[in-house]
Amino acid sequence: MAKNSSFDITTGVDLQEVDNAVNQALKEVAQRYDFKGSDCTIDFDRGAGTIVLEADDDYRLKALLEVLRAKLVRRQVPVKNLDLGPVEQASLGRARQRIGLKQGIDQETAKRIVKAVKDLKLKKAQIAVQGEELRVSSPSRDALQEVIQFLRGQDFGVELRFGNYR
Repeated sequence: MAKNSSFDITTGVDLQEVDNAVNQALKEVAQRYDFKGSDCTIDFDRGAGTIVLEADDDYRLKALLEVLRAKLVRRQVPVKNLDLGPVEQASLGRARQRIGLKQGIDQETAKRIVKAVKDLKLKKAQIAVQGEELRVSSPSRDALQEVIQFLRGQDFGVELRFGNYR
């Protein structure tokens, strides 16, 4: 009987890198001319996995979001894993936006990934949901490589990471 090979599919962000990116964004905002005299804040709650942006108006909020995104990209944090909330109007005409950080694959996305892999109809390739990650197993390592290549070409709304290949 052939031994099954497998790999795991996960997603998430490195919270320390997010913290570093937030600090860099705050430094840049303090020095930029278009933010001079404005009261813009970025609050990162590590425990809840959220970032709250607050600015004087919608224009500055959008500029603040772009600064944060640039710093996240530079620190290699996947921006696909940002869950942007709606822009809320705060007191005194200020604008606020909450950004959630996706850690782990949610059930809805997991079902779409499972369906996509099963639609490939690779012989003996099996996929199973294990909490917030997925495990793909098959006796053929070539089938596993095909699954990885297929999933890299798809967009499921989150950055997929492949690991634990054995």
